[in-house]
Amino acid sequence: MLQQTQVNTAIPYFRKWIKRFPDFAALAKARESTVLKHWEGLGYYSRARNLHKLARVIVKSDSVPKSAEDWASYPGIGPYTSRAIASIRFGQPTACVDGNVIRVIARLTGYSEEFKDTASASRILQRHATMLLDNKSPGTHNEAMMELGATVCSRKEPKCQECPVESFCSAKKAGMLDQIPRFKTVQYTRSRANRAFSENGGSILLQRNSNVGRRLSGQWELPTMTAVGALTQKTDLIGKRSRTIGKDRIEESIYKVRPTRELMQRVRDQRDLKWATNAELARLTLSGPHRRWVEEIQAGNS
Repeated sequence: MLQQTQVNTAIPYFRKWIKRFPDFAALAKARESTVLKHWEGLGYYSRARNLHKLARVIVKSDSVPKSAEDWASYPGIGPYTSRAIASIRFGQPTACVDGNVIRVIARLTGYSEEFKDTASASRILQRHATMLLDNKSPGTHNEAMMELGATVCSRKEPKCQECPVESFCSAKKAGMLDQIPRFKTVQYTRSRANRAFSENGGSILLQRNSNVGRRLSGQWELPTMTAVGALTQKTDLIGKRSRTIGKDRIEESIYKVRPTRELMQRVRDQRDLKWATNAELARLTLSGPHRRWVEEIQAGNS
């Protein structure tokens, strides 16, 4: 959860998750829809799907792996996660490099060259992290490095006076704290989407994303105008919203659509369209932005 989410935000999600899935066995038995529902609001749903796959593999294994190399062979486990598990849980002498550690090491060493992205930065700085590693207490060391970056060596306004390694910091000595680390500017693609908001007897019309491989596959959202066949209908623009998914920035226009007989028939004919009551809305997995937009529209804050 903490790979893309701040600690304060993740804590209530983590508590709810552990209560529902206290171990791999419980997670492996769950349906994907249940897993996604308990992840709702955190985004990057591929993490939840991969964790679900991992649980199903683990429960069938004769033993739990201990080394970073073995963990890296499991679904959804990358270099950082495999090293974090191996060092923190099993005391294996391996250094893990996340975004916080990248910032600490880049500043300590004065690494001013531009990184393509976080993954490339991790690969480049892995050697430095390994050299710094306390092999006797690798888990504690890795946690300390991550905590140092998260709470002291922050991206903006770092608390250098509280830093235990300030005297070794090359970026501080060179007056380049605000310039290190450097990343290549992300190029976003921009797109537009037209959405329909339709109510029928207290129910809201939703559409399920069914495309295999899509990040939001299996989740419910406000339907596209194409899905409801309302491209040529005269509709009222309720408002515009925007969201970012990976490197895609999407501007979505939401239109109010009347529940005509044609629309009612279309919903009956298409299994990926449904009328959802408020009770069903609470149970279904909606993408975070769309749940918020539905609540805002229902509250009259469009």
